[in-house]
Amino acid sequence: MNNIGYCCINISINSNLSKKDQISVNRGMVKKTFESKGLKYVSELTIKNIDDLKKILEWNLKNNIYVYRMSSDMFPCLGFYKIKDLPNYNLICRKLKECGDFAKKNSFRLSFHPSHFCIIASENQRVIDNAIDELNKHAEIMDIMGLDQTTFYPINIHIGTTKPSLTDATRKFCESFQLLSESCKKRLTVENDDSPNQYSVKFLYENVYKVIGIPIVFDQHHFNYGPQDQTMEEALKLAHSTWNTRCLTHMSSSKLIEDVKGVATAHADYIYEEIKTFGLDFDIEIEAKAKDLAVLKYRKEFQLVKS
Repeated sequence: MNNIGYCCINISINSNLSKKDQISVNRGMVKKTFESKGLKYVSELTIKNIDDLKKILEWNLKNNIYVYRMSSDMFPCLGFYKIKDLPNYNLICRKLKECGDFAKKNSFRLSFHPSHFCIIASENQRVIDNAIDELNKHAEIMDIMGLDQTTFYPINIHIGTTKPSLTDATRKFCESFQLLSESCKKRLTVENDDSPNQYSVKFLYENVYKVIGIPIVFDQHHFNYGPQDQTMEEALKLAHSTWNTRCLTHMSSSKLIEDVKGVATAHADYIYEEIKTFGLDFDIEIEAKAKDLAVLKYRKEFQLVKS
């Protein structure tokens, strides 16, 4: 059975709430606010984000959605402090553990997908250092939640750069991987890209998986616009073969389907094509603007599961 889920924001819950009561897992702040309000305010927002994460997980359970990507903005301005230095650290840990226990009890697949600024293959050492710090903190959050240190709870990133060349960038990626915490290494995955000049599943298999052994997250939408060095079936099956836990994939439709003037690689609000599985079982994160609504609509139209 192919389980499908969504990323971060839940639209259904907020549709029935007043503005002041809106659920959010990504309350944040700009650097200027952080400098003026400090760790106390970070702690306050983090607690609210975690409380609302629990509410979303509870909603997901009621609606039979067992795949969910957590927001990387759960901890505002994460790069500016150590998690252990936050006021109310013990309370934060207790609330995160409650979410983790709830997820494990109900067989949820939780993940992270840090921002596109998280580039461990960069030519700039400072960028690499910041990316390593960010990735390790994502792993630390999962550890606090009590989630297993496996790719069943993945932290997924792109190579993020093609400089000075694809081969050199992937070599740097593999070298920087060794600098990550053991917790992060055990969870890290890498994803194919949506540009013909970037990274295909086949290239990642040869230059990353064979070197450091991390699984490949197959993005079906990215495949359509990325390097065409395999058929979709071949690419999906190759990515699928890299997983020693249950495979995770991404799916979205092109914005062109909804708007002829849209950007082809941009995500549409909903999913308009049936997801191709080629007989394989795997989990799917729907990367659609309508979030949970896109999952519910897809399940109904394609009869994946009963809503």
